[in-house]
Amino acid sequence: MEPITLSSTFGFSINWEFWSWILSQPTADLIKYLFAIIGWVILALISVTLGSQLLANYRAKKAGDSWQHVLLAVDVPSLFIQSPKAVEQIFAHLSGAKVSVRLAEKYWIGKRQKSFSFEIVSIEGYIQFLIRTEADYRDLAEAAVYAQYPEAEITEVEDYVDMIPGAYPSETHHMFGVEFQLAEADAYPIRTYPSFEYKISKDDVFSDPMAAILENFSRVGHGEHFWLQIIIEPAGNDWKIKGIELIKNIIAGHVGHHGSTFVKDTVAMVGNIPMALAKEFFRYLNNAEPEEAVHEEHGKLSDLTPGGKGTIEAIEEKIAKLGFKTKMRALYVAKNEVFNPGRCVDGFIGALNQFHIQSSNAIVPRAITHTHFLFFNHAREILAQNKFFKAFAKRKIKVGGSPYILNIEELATIWHFPLPFVKTPLIQKAGAKRGEPPMNLPIEADAGPLRAKVKAVDTSGASTDVPEPEPEELMYG
Repeated sequence: MEPITLSSTFGFSINWEFWSWILSQPTADLIKYLFAIIGWVILALISVTLGSQLLANYRAKKAGDSWQHVLLAVDVPSLFIQSPKAVEQIFAHLSGAKVSVRLAEKYWIGKRQKSFSFEIVSIEGYIQFLIRTEADYRDLAEAAVYAQYPEAEITEVEDYVDMIPGAYPSETHHMFGVEFQLAEADAYPIRTYPSFEYKISKDDVFSDPMAAILENFSRVGHGEHFWLQIIIEPAGNDWKIKGIELIKNIIAGHVGHHGSTFVKDTVAMVGNIPMALAKEFFRYLNNAEPEEAVHEEHGKLSDLTPGGKGTIEAIEEKIAKLGFKTKMRALYVAKNEVFNPGRCVDGFIGALNQFHIQSSNAIVPRAITHTHFLFFNHAREILAQNKFFKAFAKRKIKVGGSPYILNIEELATIWHFPLPFVKTPLIQKAGAKRGEPPMNLPIEADAGPLRAKVKAVDTSGASTDVPEPEPEELMYG
């Protein structure tokens, strides 16, 4: 092959002799030479990407170690009637915690978005609603609750996860954990609380979905714990843009099923490759002309079925409201002699099915701590249990499956204070609004399994958070 020289208008020339020689080599040598020339560039890019991610994780962990978290027990008056709309406004209030993180802040000081955890715990059948937040956002969380529930009582309590062993297998306890995810793409909504309102005679009746959820929390007995956490982070608008693109694809007919995702689409594309290759092979044997590409016309909204139009309206309603990155986990822990996760976990998973919309979305289990692998089953189960418990105790949103988006209406449907007609026993509810007592005045509170944090003042005047000693400790449900 003759060397090729290209002259430019700027007075210099490019000699392609080297590349002409490379391209003239046999295929095996060509691949070897090309890898030697540009392979290091690919390896360098991979190394830089992995290194930057490790640096960001290291900085974030170092910064996170200095965070101080508080766990707030929230009790509302038993006769205070508020619809889940009030809790929806609480979530909207918390969207003010959204921060923008620049590259320098991410890789140098480890700045990242802080999260909230909305929890329901049943400790031997005693049920409590909790909010866990970073100390800097405590005022924001309390203001959000008091704005909707002025008579609520908010008390900082000790973390309940310290009540049980922190590593498994344990000589005294066994555990079973479930992580949940959305069945379909984020933009598809689940069934929300307005759909639980119906008319009976002349009156509107609200069938509170929390009744079915709390029923499973009330079924645990002595030596058993059943805990739910919903971790949320304020999200930007990227998910809304994807929702708009999804609507366009549905109208254009590019979405064959409402649950189209990247993984499913990739699997479908790979599955079609053998058929396409076979088709081209037979065309070659028959010496047939290539088929002309068929240009499909874009669909119209008027061409959709009523169900398709309803799906689009549901997506539009979801993306019209604020969204949060979400991770939901449920953990059942009990003493070995009473361990029976089917007592409450199965019913809880069934209760989540009330949010299922056949043409839209659902909340489904993603992973459990019991494994069914062919090899090293016991070792993998132990690893899964400890990983799950650590993520639960630390309220890690990025451990496990990828977070998904729920808007404020969906979150308020899953987690809200039950209405007075929900007759769940042993659920802690506030009485009247209490004023601040004088200092050092003994306080008597309802007995419960969660210990309230109290302020202890030493001789130097510095205050520290310590639990009040037995037996005069404050107990809150």
